[in-house]
Order: sequence, then structure tokens, then C-alpha cells
Amino acid sequence: MVGRPRLFATAGRETRCAARFPDADVLVFGHSHIPSDTVAPSGLRLLNPGSPTDRRRQPYATFLTATVAAAALRDVQLHRIER
Repeated sequence: MVGRPRLFATAGRETRCAARFPDADVLVFGHSHIPSDTVAPSGLRLLNPGSPTDRRRQPYATFLTATVAAAALRDVQLHRIER
């Protein structure tokens, strides 16, 4: 892909991920199974989709969808899975 956003995927804590990928615009991370959508002070968007199978202390299982269009991240949605 040419232009922005540059996307990276990894597992780990937000601060460690943000420090490891200083040139990223969006960082998708996991491992905790806890869904989140935050923006770091640097402007880095941090997304954790949660887990569709293991809710780990969360009321719902979740997954995340997003669209990259015109070099921008759009339509980020966290979806709950009702069981």
C-alpha cells in the first residue's frame, strides 16, 4: 500500500507497542483478549479486538472490523457476540 495509514499487528501492552512502532499510524494488538480503542498522546491509534472465543473477564466475546480507504482508517467497529 502506498501512503497512509501504515498498519502493524502485534501482541503486547500499549506502551511497549507504541514505543516499538513509532512510525505507525494504527496499531492492532492483542493477547489480553480485552477490547479497546484508544489514541496515544502521540496520535497513534491503538486497537485491540478482544476475542471472539475467550472473553477473559469481559461481559461479551468481541471482534473488530475496520476499513482503510483513501489512505485513512475508517469505520472502526467493535462487535459483541451474543451467546
